[in-house]
Order: sequence, then C-alpha cells, then structure tokens
Amino acid sequence: MTERPALVRLRRDPRATIGVVVVVMLVAAALAAPLITRYDPTAIDLASRLRPPSGTHWLGTDVQGRDVWARLVYGARVSLAVGLFSQGIALLLGVSLGLVAGYYGRWVDEVVMRLADVTLAFPTLLLLIAMAAALEPSLTIVFITIGVVGWAGMARLVRGQVLVVRQLEYVQGIRALGARDRRIIAGHVLPNVVAPVVIAGTLGVAGAIMAEAALSFLGLGVQPPTPSWGTMIADGRDLSQLRNAPWTSVAPGLAIGLAVLGFNLLGDALRDALDPRHTIKAEPT
Repeated sequence: MTERPALVRLRRDPRATIGVVVVVMLVAAALAAPLITRYDPTAIDLASRLRPPSGTHWLGTDVQGRDVWARLVYGARVSLAVGLFSQGIALLLGVSLGLVAGYYGRWVDEVVMRLADVTLAFPTLLLLIAMAAALEPSLTIVFITIGVVGWAGMARLVRGQVLVVRQLEYVQGIRALGARDRRIIAGHVLPNVVAPVVIAGTLGVAGAIMAEAALSFLGLGVQPPTPSWGTMIADGRDLSQLRNAPWTSVAPGLAIGLAVLGFNLLGDALRDALDPRHTIKAEPT
C-alpha cells in the first residue's frame, strides 16, 4: 500500500524526527515523574540549600533545599498541561467562531472579526498579565486566560480557509441540493481546515508554554508550592544566586527552551508536509 505524500515528507524531515523525540521525552518524563525522582518537589530542607549537582541531587538544590531535578520533572507536567488545555480552549473557540464567520459571512463575520481585531490589537503578554492580574492566580485561570487570548488568531486562520472552501463547486452543489448548513459545515467544510488547525495548534502549544512561564515568573501564574519552570527561574533570579548557584535557573530555562524548540520543529515539519504546494522530489536512481 502506497504511503500518503504528506506522511512520506514528514518521515523524511529531520525536524519532525527531532521534534517528536523531544516531545515524547518530555511527555514520558512528566508521566513517569514519581519513578525517575527520589525527592518530593515541594519538600523544604534548609540544611541542603544551594547544593551543587551531585550523585545525591542530580541538578543540585534551590534556595530552600528542594531538589531541582524533581521540581523540573514535575514542572513538565504543569507546562504540558497548560500547553494542551489552553490550546484546546483556543481551538474550541477559534475553530467554532471561524467556521461560523467564514460560512455565514455578513454581520456574523463582521462581529466575530471585529472582536478578533480588538483582541489582537493588544500585545499578547500585556493582555495575559491584565487578565491574570484581574483574577485570582491559579492553574485553572492560566488555562482559561491563555486559551481565551489565543482564540483570535485561530479564528482568523479558520475563517480564511472557510472562505475558500465554501466557494468550491461541490460545496455549492450540496447547498443547492438542500443540505443543511450543519451537515455541510461538519461534513465538508471542517475536514478541509483540519490541516492548518493542527499546525497552528502544535505551534500554539510552544507559545502557551512560554506564556505560562512568563506569568509564573511574574507571580501571576501557577502559585507555590506547585513546581513550575517559570517559578523556578523567578526563585533563582537573585544576582548572587545566579553567580554562585546558576543551576537553579539555568536548568528550568533550558527545559523551556527544549520544550519550545521541540514543538516548533514539529509544527514547522507538519506545515511543510501538509502544504499542498509541496511535491515529492523524485529519488535518485
């Protein structure tokens, strides 16, 4: 059986391989956190504060004597959860509103797009800070805030795809035969916008991880003692601590960079593989 061209392109792309490996490693570490750590990530031991990496503490300890490796691994759970759940909210809102706006047009399109313009008019981080500061900081609020802020870009993307699909001859024919709008949207329009949505969603996870880290760094995200990569960097930002115990902030910083890199590489590879303008190059004989 012949493989699909998109799958062939994806398998040949080294970015996809690296991205998948990184993402799988992060997910595996998060799921197996109790098995690969020996310490409670919230346990304070002031007698062991700021100890360097060793066989006992693989990545050292922080200013409160907590094991950095344990907090790093458990923090992966928070970052991945925020990325996935917030993008789920953004996808739900953005895809639904984008489908409605693109398919029905007229005043519906005008209202949805003006709301999207208002949302996109504000710098993303500033809007996140404003919304998080107005509410009581918690993990749930982080999910909702990042998801709500991210809907506008997704809605504009879906709307643009729907405007093209609804003009196709077979869609016009189905409408002429009297098919209901709900059936046309679910059965014929939505499948044609899945590919760009998957790509945008994958890239959006990386952005959500960065946004959560920024909010937690500012004290508006995940609240102590729950381990979070942004909170870990904030705990180690003291200048003397950066000089004498850099592992307390370098380790979570590298983890954020690795996670964002993995999802971005995977998203870029998906975009190139699913882009219909790409063609498979003939293999040399």
